[in-house]
Amino acid sequence: MFDLLQYTFIQNALIAAILASVACGIIGSYVVVKKIVFISGGIAHASFGGVGLGYYLGINPMYGVIPFSLLSALVMGTVSKKSKIPEDSAIGILWSLGMALGVIFVYLTPGYAPDLMTYLFGNILTVPRLDLYLMLALDIIIVGAVYLFYKEFLALCFDEEFTTVQGVPTEKLYLFLLCIIALTIVVLIKVVGIILVIALLTIPASLSRKFTHNLKRMMLISTAFGIVISVAGIGLSYALDVPSGATIILVLSLVYGVVAIGMDMLEDRRALKS
Repeated sequence: MFDLLQYTFIQNALIAAILASVACGIIGSYVVVKKIVFISGGIAHASFGGVGLGYYLGINPMYGVIPFSLLSALVMGTVSKKSKIPEDSAIGILWSLGMALGVIFVYLTPGYAPDLMTYLFGNILTVPRLDLYLMLALDIIIVGAVYLFYKEFLALCFDEEFTTVQGVPTEKLYLFLLCIIALTIVVLIKVVGIILVIALLTIPASLSRKFTHNLKRMMLISTAFGIVISVAGIGLSYALDVPSGATIILVLSLVYGVVAIGMDMLEDRRALKS
């Protein structure tokens, strides 16, 4: 593995894994605690419209994903809170609309759309240096936002009604949290792709929740799990010559399954002894 570090693409992949793990470790904890996995998945899939828009305009698709995912987050959050349409139905409609717009934009783009599969399924081994700078900038924004609004987000996640009674503008705060989730999705897209983003956003946080219910500790443990398992997934995918994004998710799922079963067995033993 250490011999591989001489290659630039491996160095870029490891940096991308660390940056992605920081984002998913912090924001994924909010997603799991707040139980907004479905709307997060909706934002992720709707962001494909931004990929298509980027190709259509002839710019880096990542620059199209950022405004499109933010817009998707605001629309989904507003509709889910204020519309008479059931929340899951509204998210499903907007999810499909974003994907459909992406397909139309790609179809209207002259010529072949290069690296399209990378945005759908991810390929951390092909992340260019320019995208790393973008991921770093987004990580700084995400960490800064969480640092400034940690208490407000904590209250929103655990007791939204009480937070509203205290005079906190919960609707605006909720929309802001969804926008931060949207930026996190942008960070993760090149790692595991739009299709698998939700797994990287939720599995490390769910895994860390097995060990603690303290939100700050959840974030730290989730980030650590994300880094270790992502690096292991990169090495395994390179060795087996299989897709990196899918391999990372498979390793994450396997670790989660082993930990969940192991902890259940441990609890059963303790129950029998008592």
